[in-house]
Amino acid sequence: MTRKWTKWVPAAAVPAIIAAGVIVAPLGATAAGDLPEKSPRELLDFAAAADVDAFAGTVEQTSELGLPDLSALGSTDSPDATGSDSDLASMLDLATGSHTARVWVDGAERARLQVLDPLAERNLIRSGDDVWFYSSTDQTATHVTLPDVPEGVAADARAEKERYIESLDRSPAELADELYAAVDESTEISVGSESEVAGRAAYELRLDPDDADTLVDSVSVSIDAETGLALAVEVRAVGAADPVFRSAFTEITLETPDASVFEFTPPEGATVTEKALPTGPSGDRAVPETGGDESGAPTVIGSGWSTVVELGDVEVPAELAESPLFDTATTAVDGGRAFSTALVSVLLTDDGRVLAGAVPVSVLQAAAAG
Repeated sequence: MTRKWTKWVPAAAVPAIIAAGVIVAPLGATAAGDLPEKSPRELLDFAAAADVDAFAGTVEQTSELGLPDLSALGSTDSPDATGSDSDLASMLDLATGSHTARVWVDGAERARLQVLDPLAERNLIRSGDDVWFYSSTDQTATHVTLPDVPEGVAADARAEKERYIESLDRSPAELADELYAAVDESTEISVGSESEVAGRAAYELRLDPDDADTLVDSVSVSIDAETGLALAVEVRAVGAADPVFRSAFTEITLETPDASVFEFTPPEGATVTEKALPTGPSGDRAVPETGGDESGAPTVIGSGWSTVVELGDVEVPAELAESPLFDTATTAVDGGRAFSTALVSVLLTDDGRVLAGAVPVSVLQAAAAG
């Protein structure tokens, strides 16, 4: 498997993170030469066992998720914009339209994602327990120190930390890992045409869910013929003629990036904010108590492509709930407010829960009531 790395984002941006993590498609793939034949199961096993933990490349992402235009409300130049508006709009922006990003990965604890905006850039850098997010647009830098989990702490607490700081690597390789985890007996697996992606020969693995409750119609993954690394991913939504989310490497090197790539010092004049990750009431937990059960872990409802994840006791910040952006991005439904795209739905219930999945809002409402 590819190695996962850290994410830290404002809690208000949860819907956008879920949407951004859903998946994507091969851009500019061309025909490749003959490759050794593999059965669907052999190809899936080959891809799932890929162990490339150091690489660098450029990723092109395009998404048509059907989100409303939030650019005016989310602009920091808008008189109606608030800090929460701008934060949420920034995260939603990463899940919409077209973006070019550079990504560097060196093992499980060093990674950098650089989103290239017109005349600006956004950077997320992790080096060990230090995580930085920097935006050149407004010269702001946020620093997070990941909490330590002592060796004596229970395995479930350690696993919770890993879930909490889990990947913000939105490369096709990381996205494909999430897809492989959804494969079960309800998934039809097949092998498509060979291609070339980022100058490398690739197999095509096709996943077709047989699940009436999912919004995912099909997924295609371009798999590097030499290493098993996912080079491109494409997802089609039910009822959509064209792929709704695409991501692919346009350039990639499998060499270890230079250590300097993961070093970051805020530029002179930047506004620096320190953020602390909360611990549980006993002080020895690595993640906040935001789960759906007594342990604080999320509640998982169902399985496979129609899995629903529930978080309990989630408080939407008042300034966000009262903002025009929140009203625009969500819709009032029975039991709360919903955020939905062509591939992902999120339900924020009136009693403080958040349910999400690649399912229609009606499925989330049924899970919340059940």
